[in-house]
Amino acid sequence: MKVRTNLLKDVKNHYLRELEKVYGKKEALSLLNIIIEDFFGLTKTGQILEKDFRLNETELLKIHFAVKELKKEKPVQYITGKAEFYGLNLKVNENVLIPRPETEELIENIKNELSSSAIKKIIDLGTGSGCIALALKKVFPQADVTAVDISENALKIAMENAAINNLKIRFEQKDMLNTDELNSLETFDLIVSNPPYVTEADKDKMQNNVLKYEPHAALFVDDNNPLIFYKSISEFAKSNLNTGGQIWFEINEKYGNDVKGLLEEKGFKNVNIVKDLFGKDRFVKGKR
Repeated sequence: MKVRTNLLKDVKNHYLRELEKVYGKKEALSLLNIIIEDFFGLTKTGQILEKDFRLNETELLKIHFAVKELKKEKPVQYITGKAEFYGLNLKVNENVLIPRPETEELIENIKNELSSSAIKKIIDLGTGSGCIALALKKVFPQADVTAVDISENALKIAMENAAINNLKIRFEQKDMLNTDELNSLETFDLIVSNPPYVTEADKDKMQNNVLKYEPHAALFVDDNNPLIFYKSISEFAKSNLNTGGQIWFEINEKYGNDVKGLLEEKGFKNVNIVKDLFGKDRFVKGKR
């Protein structure tokens, strides 16, 4: 390490030059600020005010190895082990996807449309970090919320996140593609899922930080059967969604009409495609 001094401002400038080569100045600065705040509790303002803040050798090494990982395009959330979602503080690692802003839109849409009094039981299929299930429990505190995932490691993270945020939900390890496993569950007023929906053909459009680090099983589906999860969940919803209840999906924008048609074929009413803030087809909802 060729850092001029152990003053934080000098350390920051040194590693800013390193990261600029990969991310550009604006993003590099943002990433460094996140790392410094997480490691040392110094906000951007705090960094300015603490002009004489010095790092010891252990702290210098901590920054050094974090930057090394960032240069390999590892997501900063996996370095800090933290992500924010809908006002929740979540633990994340490479067993779960990093929650996306568009999924926050899914929660907001559901919140704006559904009455709290009508929602007694909710299920989130493919919960990952638990972000959707926990956000819905926050929005509908009176509801019983069940979170399902096939991955034991993902469920461990989701359980930790429930404890961190002091939200009580139930967890089930089940395969969304196994009809018998799903049918062992009870009925619900709201079924929500953000299942894998990126086709293998679209891999070359994904950023390296996603391809190299985020769990592929939670992202990708076979090109020849891109609606495989939607078909299975829709079939489950036919018998396990209460009358008057709603189903909400996050979708691949290319398949909005296909998912809409699928729900209509299964007998759901008031099926609509909902756009995200960028005007892209992002969600599909239907009513029992």
